[in-house]
Amino acid sequence: MTVQWARNGDVDLAYETFGSPGGEPLLLITGQGAQMVAWTDEFCGLFAERGFHVVRFDNRDSGLSTHFTSARKEHPLKKLLGRGTRPYTGADLSDDAVAVVDAIGWSSAHVVGGSMGGTIGQATALRHPGRVRTLTSIGAPRGDRLRNVAAYANFRTLARLSRLRPPRTDEEAIEQKVEIFRILGSPGYPFDEGRARWIAAECQARRPVDPTLYQRQSGAGWPGGSLHDIRVPTLVIHGEADPMIRPRAGRAIANAIPGARFVSYPGMGHDVLVGELWPSFIDEISALTATTARQ
Repeated sequence: MTVQWARNGDVDLAYETFGSPGGEPLLLITGQGAQMVAWTDEFCGLFAERGFHVVRFDNRDSGLSTHFTSARKEHPLKKLLGRGTRPYTGADLSDDAVAVVDAIGWSSAHVVGGSMGGTIGQATALRHPGRVRTLTSIGAPRGDRLRNVAAYANFRTLARLSRLRPPRTDEEAIEQKVEIFRILGSPGYPFDEGRARWIAAECQARRPVDPTLYQRQSGAGWPGGSLHDIRVPTLVIHGEADPMIRPRAGRAIANAIPGARFVSYPGMGHDVLVGELWPSFIDEISALTATTARQ
């Protein structure tokens, strides 16, 4: 794929497109620390086959987009609670998504976000309602309740991830990323190690992860506003076996957004690597986007 660039202030944002420019505009937003290749070529291609013009991009501080630095390493949970300085905010992350929409020349887009990307999508629907046609939030916490960590986070999984030591070589980094995919994966489905290893290797080749990235993205915070004020058609997807963000977070999002539809999948974890679920995801999202065509 050919990498293209959007700009928000001093931040460059790398993005790639799939499908016909005349298709329904679909913007994919990745989660914390993830790069856009987590939305695999195959996954994006399936949407393109259904008539979507698909765009995936690297959030600021990840992948090929502009990176930031921190003076020292701090615990991401402390940053989530608003302690310390913030090189950027949740508003900036939301505005980045709109900058990508602008760069493509879209007036608006169907927004799909996974994990933190779902929270960014929620914020974008609030801050820029005219730019979001529909919202799909997958495996995400409720953005306007981010500080209430205990309501949705699985601390056992967080503790397990926090014990992972920084890798010393590319090979160790790839193996560790595969292990993280395994920890966050879907126990109801076979683990696709080949797909996980490809993503891990691709991310390492594009830009190795800076461990302090997680504290910066955790500390970005919520830009303000209540999910009750979102008025775009919304779909909330959550895995019933999500080891990171408890399913009640997805239900809370759906209950807060007027008219939102909640869909949960038994055996699904905190990932979108399960190819067996992709047809259902695409059917659900296609049905959601079709509602705007009928309005």
